[in-house]
Amino acid sequence: MYHPYLRGKQFELITVRERAPMLAAAKFVPIIEPVKESLGGLQRTLKAVCDAKGNAIVIVNPDHGVHAENGLNISRLLKTEFSTDPHILAGILLTEDMTVADAVKSCRQHDGHNLALIHTGFVDGKGLADALGQATTKIKHIFFEQCGLLYRKHFAGAHRILLKDGFERRRNRDHPPVEPFSDLHVTFPELGMEGFGDFLIVGDEFTEGGGPAYAVAIHLTFIDPTKDDAMFIYHFVSDSHDDPTDPAGKFAEALKAMMRKLTEPNNHIFESTAIQEFRELHKREHFPGLGYIKKLSMKHHIETLNDYFG
Repeated sequence: MYHPYLRGKQFELITVRERAPMLAAAKFVPIIEPVKESLGGLQRTLKAVCDAKGNAIVIVNPDHGVHAENGLNISRLLKTEFSTDPHILAGILLTEDMTVADAVKSCRQHDGHNLALIHTGFVDGKGLADALGQATTKIKHIFFEQCGLLYRKHFAGAHRILLKDGFERRRNRDHPPVEPFSDLHVTFPELGMEGFGDFLIVGDEFTEGGGPAYAVAIHLTFIDPTKDDAMFIYHFVSDSHDDPTDPAGKFAEALKAMMRKLTEPNNHIFESTAIQEFRELHKREHFPGLGYIKKLSMKHHIETLNDYFG
């Protein structure tokens, strides 16, 4: 059903490890695009997924990060450590510069694994479906939102997932207090899809590392039952944003704004374990670091969707 797309940075992988039992129980399937040279964190994460009897998709030809030019080490990890585990799928990115022959070759190179094709810019859907033949329906197909209906129809009968980026990237100080995020968790069956995915509260745009934080923002998604269960996102932004100093003080300002919202009736924020941890951080007046804050927001997003479908 739900397929969160994560780049394989430290806190993204930790989020999957810590939520592995929940992901498995809900039949949520994380898609991981490894972007860091070391694959130790990825290996530990996939083991946690397998131990929880869950499923994950690992992209073997990333478009970003140090493996973008050569994903051989990722393929080797899957073959040596997870070759007999059907829960770990080899994901192949189908980009605009690939040919049908390229795509078929990549599938054959990983035919020892269950496969997922991630369609992002590839144009010859009919040619690929014809080349794959009956194997088309045995492969999971994941479409970035730019893949239109005419393209997706060539893979009818297969297990199809639609990805949509609901997070608007901008400077933290420029975020509005609240804005729409997505309704795909409600509408995906109407679109002929078996599931949906997003890029959590990070967004699809890839950055190698964060710059100095002039403003600190906490991003929390919520589902509004008064608006047909559409999902929205709160942005709690620090008041201070003139210079990159004192991130701890700015986090305290953003957290204070979040605590105020939590006291309001009908705020629609699910009381996740992440929210409980935010409450504890506020009580202790503790700043855990910007990466940890992002991890909590990602965990909250996953738990919110788990509550919705539960």
